[in-house]
Amino acid sequence: MDHSSAHLTRLTALPFETTVIKSEFTHQVKESSITRSENLMHNKEQQLQSEYFKNLSDMILDYDDVVIFGPTDAKIELFNILRSDHRFSKIKIGIKPTDKMTKNEEHVFIREYFANH
Repeated sequence: MDHSSAHLTRLTALPFETTVIKSEFTHQVKESSITRSENLMHNKEQQLQSEYFKNLSDMILDYDDVVIFGPTDAKIELFNILRSDHRFSKIKIGIKPTDKMTKNEEHVFIREYFANH
């Protein structure tokens, strides 16, 4: 995951089930907002980022065991949001820093992570 998109992958028999969640804060939104005001751009970014994390959180409620991984701090931000919400107290949530991965590398990582936990 990063600040622009997240892949929610369910560990199942092959092929894995993957859903892609995208942030609405795109380059076009940023350009449009910054031409009006830098303050407006930051407010818009925070609003859309909050919505993005809420969408991810709502989907994570369907899982018992989750690993959040990726190359940016977005995983830490999401982890902190989840830990502060009592609805996630019974969900086992792991967090791992990784480099950017291909789809196949993600699948290998997920399989190995849950085989070892």
